Amino acid sequence: MAASRCPFPVELCGRRLIFPAAMCDVTRASESRVSGQSTAQTAQVRLLVNNSQTPDAANLSDLVLLDNVTGLTIWASPGNKTSAGFQAFRKQFLPVGDAFLVSYTAALEAGGVGSGARLLLPALLSFESSSPNRTQLKALFTVTAEEKIKVQHHESKLEHSQFTSADGVNEDLALNDHMVDILFSEDPGGMLQALEELEIATLNQADAELEACRTQISKDVIALLLRNLASSGRLSTQVERRMGAVFKKQFLSLEREIREELDRKMVALTAECDLETRKKTENQYQREVAATEEAEELLKRVSERSAAECSASLRALHGLELGHLRRSLALQKEEDFARARRQLAVFQRSELHNIFFAQIKSAIFKGELKPEAAKMLLQDYCNIQEDVEELMDYFQASKRYHLSKRFGHREYLVQNIQSSETRVQGLLSAAAAQLTLLIQKHERAGYLDEGQMEVLLERAQTEVFSVKQKLDSDLKQEKKKLRQKLITRRRREMLQKHKEQRKEQLSLGDAFRAAEDVSQYLGQWRSLVAGHIAALEELQECLDQAALDGLRALTLSLSQRAAEELWRLQNSAVAQELLRRGAPWLFLQQVLEEHSKETAARAEQLEAEERDRDQEGVQSVRQRLKEDDLEAATEEQAELRRWQRCIFA
Repeated sequence: MAASRCPFPVELCGRRLIFPAAMCDVTRASESRVSGQSTAQTAQVRLLVNNSQTPDAANLSDLVLLDNVTGLTIWASPGNKTSAGFQAFRKQFLPVGDAFLVSYTAALEAGGVGSGARLLLPALLSFESSSPNRTQLKALFTVTAEEKIKVQHHESKLEHSQFTSADGVNEDLALNDHMVDILFSEDPGGMLQALEELEIATLNQADAELEACRTQISKDVIALLLRNLASSGRLSTQVERRMGAVFKKQFLSLEREIREELDRKMVALTAECDLETRKKTENQYQREVAATEEAEELLKRVSERSAAECSASLRALHGLELGHLRRSLALQKEEDFARARRQLAVFQRSELHNIFFAQIKSAIFKGELKPEAAKMLLQDYCNIQEDVEELMDYFQASKRYHLSKRFGHREYLVQNIQSSETRVQGLLSAAAAQLTLLIQKHERAGYLDEGQMEVLLERAQTEVFSVKQKLDSDLKQEKKKLRQKLITRRRREMLQKHKEQRKEQLSLGDAFRAAEDVSQYLGQWRSLVAGHIAALEELQECLDQAALDGLRALTLSLSQRAAEELWRLQNSAVAQELLRRGAPWLFLQQVLEEHSKETAARAEQLEAEERDRDQEGVQSVRQRLKEDDLEAATEEQAELRRWQRCIFA
């Protein structure tokens, strides 16, 4: 076997890989397929064991190839990675004239080698042949770093990035759609309960958004501290870039781990909650069956009418109990989910600190950072954490204040819808009641006999039912159109607002690159996020109010049209029928005039009652805002922080 020498230069991440000596016919070669724009450029590495067919050649057995991959990141390798930085390949038999090829993809680990440095990564081959001793060969492999500097901040440093994800925007839009669904609900009595559930979901989403904001701020703070340390000459620019790349890689890995763990927790909690729901629902059903059987025995002793009323009341009670059970279980599920998210959020915060401390410790150990500089860096980091916590306290208080204001206003809107429904039903009931009274007054005056009265009442009730049925049908169709129109408008305006705010976040990235003082940068965060929260809340309040105004206008318009139809029925068809049956015109005219005055008075009364209820709602919202004042909420959050310091000091 003769030694051969085959240098093979390869471009990899701006560094040259040189393979200076492939001993004997055991050859190490590399083919580079470098990805042009990726963060980690890669090369395809091949290890070739060639048992050439020569006069002295022999069959080889029990081949073991140990490949040193220290400082490399390996993908798609068939070998087994060992703890010592090697990957091992085995082959039982290699006949003369055959070859053993191993191929994998490799890249330099971030910061693994500096400019001008060399990594010696030999490949060791051992095998058995006709020789009595086991043969060992070595193929040398040298990595020589030739730095090619290209300014691409996003590849080498921790850069500012947006914290509002597409998922968060989509969830925000879905929650806003749900508010329209509540206003258009066919169950007015369940509106407030649905609003409470929406408030819980919105609070959970707000917590997630603030946690994403906290994470981004923490990463920005680390990047700024490292940059300031490098600009002061206490840390080399090369080490700053390397540490930034390591931070970025570990942060991404941590975020992926958190997402996977959150998914696992959500699946497990959902399964547990579903099981508990089935158990409690089954128990509730068994209690209902037992109560129904007991009631049936007792109701055998009462009249049929009383028994029917009691049975209906019992069914209604069971329905309320089941609804209460389901709501409490749903609330418990949301609380469990929120608790799991909080636990993972706290874990993520802790791990971010650990990643930072570990990198500082590693830099000290490697001599890249002096202990006194590290001490100053850690002191600055700890001091800034106090500023970050105060900033997050302000965000938390601001978000809580605006959400309280939002749901106070939405509660007022729901009560307003219910108040309008009461007014509408009052108008229709008054118009329908006047038809009945008109006929009954003529019967009492002796102008109709009982049989004629019954016939006319039946016709009147049929007409009333027809008018109400048409009203319900028209309302259903028009509400469907209006709902779609409102949702389309809300989505369009909310998306536009989110786009504008994303652009402003990008401008914060420019401020990040220009910032020298961390406190100044945190102040920019404060102004940006506070402005975004207030702007979104203002837009949502306007959209909510527009939805209410549109729905009220539609409902009142169609309902008044139905009421007018009933009044026309009274003044025309019923009046003509009464005259045909011999009722005197003067008496009929007198009754119709009385009804007209009563109708006007009733309409004014219903409108006044609605105004009073609306005023009560406004006062309730004002009281809620007074209790949840932003300054008071901020002070309360600060007080909690002071207690925390006292407890854990």
